Amino acid sequence: MNRRELLKMIALTTGTAMIGGKSLFAFSDAGQSDHPFSSQDVERLDELAETILPRTDTPGAKDAGVGEFMAMFVSDCYTPSEREVFYFGLAQLEARSRAAYQRDFMALSGEQRLELITELDREAMAHARQQARKQPTPAEALTIETQTAQNQTAENQSSQEHVESEEALPHYFTMMKQLTLFGFFTSEVGATEVLRYEAVPGRYDGCAPYNGEPAWAT
Repeated sequence: MNRRELLKMIALTTGTAMIGGKSLFAFSDAGQSDHPFSSQDVERLDELAETILPRTDTPGAKDAGVGEFMAMFVSDCYTPSEREVFYFGLAQLEARSRAAYQRDFMALSGEQRLELITELDREAMAHARQQARKQPTPAEALTIETQTAQNQTAENQSSQEHVESEEALPHYFTMMKQLTLFGFFTSEVGATEVLRYEAVPGRYDGCAPYNGEPAWAT
């Protein structure tokens, strides 16, 4: 599984393209965050990620240090408005936990955590579907772009793009789930102990037999 395939898998799993994905390419800079994550935040993200990808007979998200990866990715790759959604999501995780179970997320049982994130996942998928319905077709987008260029000044256009970007912000759990998957499957643990890893791939064999093995990491 290469990075392109992983990004496609994440998009299919969460209903939207990888958030912050543009920063995975060269010369992309979203600017550093001035809101550092605390050690408690990272621990909470680790437990959230472990609920999504738990340890079984293979390593889980905590084994790959996904919580620390999520904090770094949000700080370095998300735009300021995307970061605000993520920070809001951390607060909401606690609020929803207390509302449903009268205790903090870290104090929940494994079953309660799974129930909570399953509900959040349903909400996030519904949000993604709603956003997808609002997206114009390519022809409509071209018409809107042409009209905007003709009828608006650069200042007004920038203001409109800002409003549109705010309206298109994703659900916070979509971000958390995407970063869990991306962080785990690009980690050394995920690549070598869950996927099949070969540092220097060998010759191409288009007719290789498939016996149910995991996907390749490289």
